[in-house]
Amino acid sequence: MREADLVPTLTGLGFSETDARTLADHFGDAERRGKQGHGFSRVEWLATRPFELDPGAQPKRLVREPGYERWDGKGALGYLTLAAIVDAQLADPPERARMIVAAHCFPTGMLGYWVRKLAEGGFVAALTATSPSRLGSPAGGPKLAGTNPLAIAIPSSDGRPIVADVSMGAVTHGDVLTGAAAPEELVPFGGEQAHKAFALALGLQLLVDSLTGTDGYGAVLLLARPEGDPVPALRELAAGIRLPGDQ
Repeated sequence: MREADLVPTLTGLGFSETDARTLADHFGDAERRGKQGHGFSRVEWLATRPFELDPGAQPKRLVREPGYERWDGKGALGYLTLAAIVDAQLADPPERARMIVAAHCFPTGMLGYWVRKLAEGGFVAALTATSPSRLGSPAGGPKLAGTNPLAIAIPSSDGRPIVADVSMGAVTHGDVLTGAAAPEELVPFGGEQAHKAFALALGLQLLVDSLTGTDGYGAVLLLARPEGDPVPALRELAAGIRLPGDQ
């Protein structure tokens, strides 16, 4: 699929022009960053209707407080729920910090994409999201946690934020969807130390589940105004080494 075909294809699936462009921007960015599992292949995935899809659904903010917001996807794709949340934070930022909890928020895509937008707006941001249970304990047993990525973005006065975005799986589900990895390769990363990734996956799973308090998948975002500007000094120390989030 060509990038030029994204919006027409997505509007053909029933999405509005605005929502189609929001989705296309995400998928295009993923492709450019070499994350094909979150790129154009996801349009074909959506077209197969792997879950109940309501292209006209819109997320809703249920609670709005100075340091806390609660959202519900209300049937909208997680991509669109996170897009609405990010836009809302940039339009009405917190004085110091804010936690945002989003219920019924799936699929959420490449989490680094969302926190990068917040970092470019001057905020420190950390975001995690849950997914279907795909990771089991290295010791065996049932699948207990999603791949549950964690993305952290730190703004920089030089305009080049650090964006760390790591899934707890040795491969991503997107890799499996595109055929880049076999389903049996989707296990906690770390080899002999895989119990650490499994522990993180479970911790993030329970964090999100406890804060959303509802069935279904969700996301939790923390953003705050930075008190320092550590990235330029880190880049100088790194002496040209590619850092997380560099394209």
